[in-house]
Amino acid sequence: MNALGRSAVPVSPLAFGAAVIGNLFTEVGEEQTHEAVTAAWQQGIRYFDTAPHYGLGLSERRLGAALREHPRGRYTVSTKVGRLLVPDERAGDDLADGFAVPATHRRVWDFSADGVRRSLDASLERLGLDRVDVVYLHDPDDHAEQAFREGYPALEKLRAEGVVGAIGAGMNQAEMLTRFVRDTDVDVVLCAGRYTLLDQRAGAGLLPAAAERGVSVVVGGAFNSGLLADPRPDATFDYARAPAALLERALRLKETAARHGITLRAAALAFCAAHPAVASVLVGARSAAEVRDCAAQFAVPVPAAFWQELRDTGLLPAREPSPREPS
Repeated sequence: MNALGRSAVPVSPLAFGAAVIGNLFTEVGEEQTHEAVTAAWQQGIRYFDTAPHYGLGLSERRLGAALREHPRGRYTVSTKVGRLLVPDERAGDDLADGFAVPATHRRVWDFSADGVRRSLDASLERLGLDRVDVVYLHDPDDHAEQAFREGYPALEKLRAEGVVGAIGAGMNQAEMLTRFVRDTDVDVVLCAGRYTLLDQRAGAGLLPAAAERGVSVVVGGAFNSGLLADPRPDATFDYARAPAALLERALRLKETAARHGITLRAAALAFCAAHPAVASVLVGARSAAEVRDCAAQFAVPVPAAFWQELRDTGLLPAREPSPREPS
């Protein structure tokens, strides 16, 4: 287990991302989601991340129900603030926002101090918990002023009051997260999709800044939404069809991995975990089989010769750290 920043909040090196059990893109049955969380527990995963955004609260409800079987002191839960869920009687579904659920609510952006408190209270009710361990400001890309002026101080106050153990921000970009690391006293940032075998934007500024400041980084999106899990013509990159150039690059990465006796999935996960600032790698899984596969791939030792070949062929910048040679 790794502590987040200077906090006492522990996280497992591999974490469970609960967006998919909120019916991300397609429906997932109740039993299947419960089995996925149970499999994560059986594989030693003790950090679980969710958000109100995921399935209009469905992810939080399902995760809380599945975790109720386990002692509260033995796992870490993070959720997010910034989107309030307001009841809405419109017909239809939520697929426009990526989730196969009825559109019973609409999301209202709110990074105010009051909004942060109300969001957290509602999350606790859905989770069925009296506390969460980590709270992130969620996707404040277009709300930077309010997030820094009101949302962040509200989180800092919650941490000082002992309501939460660690605070941070979670985004699909590196630049604003770097500002959080440099200009605030966050414990952790969650960076999705910007530190992978195909996209190392977080490696230039965010990760060095986090290492310097003693801030932990949780890396999500290790497979860039699918391309690095199974590169094929219809694969997705950042939730859209992968451009031809990126598909070709992913196929070259896969071929190189095969020559070294490993899978591309194992290499993708190992790369994310390699940087000293990274405390945990967050993966989403919609079934017990996917969880077990991720855990097995995460445990695979990746030979140093593989990383060297990536550098020699220009598939990986020389500046990026790689795991040590397996003993």
